[in-house]
Amino acid sequence: MTNEETISVLNDLIEVSKDGEREFHDCAEEVTDPELLNFFTKTSQRCAEGAAMLQEQVRRLGGEPETEGSFSGAAHRMWVNLKSAVTGADKTSILKECERGEQHAVEAYEKALQEDLPPDVREMVEMQHNGVIANMERVHTLLQGQMQQ
Repeated sequence: MTNEETISVLNDLIEVSKDGEREFHDCAEEVTDPELLNFFTKTSQRCAEGAAMLQEQVRRLGGEPETEGSFSGAAHRMWVNLKSAVTGADKTSILKECERGEQHAVEAYEKALQEDLPPDVREMVEMQHNGVIANMERVHTLLQGQMQQ
């Protein structure tokens, strides 16, 4: 895999990480529940840290890193904001949207891991992939708990 191809894969993941950072930040602004607020805030920060790691790797490879999320992420947030304005931002709806976003992130990381990445890049992407899976599982657990109430 060329440096340019690796940079392209990493820039795609930066967009996904930036989307996650923004989505979790937005979710934190919508909740008052201390457990959810803490989870969303910390997860947003971890997404930002993950994006920064990816950006540094792109720079190391001689590329220009992405700095924003994707268009589809922005469109998804607009839909979530519109839906929240119409229906009210209840915990279940917020968690469902987070779960949907994390599923997208898992798929993006799995796609990246199908590429022939350099070993050091692969190791970082695998580590972040595991974090995204943990986020999705935590959101799912929170959602299941909320739906049982």
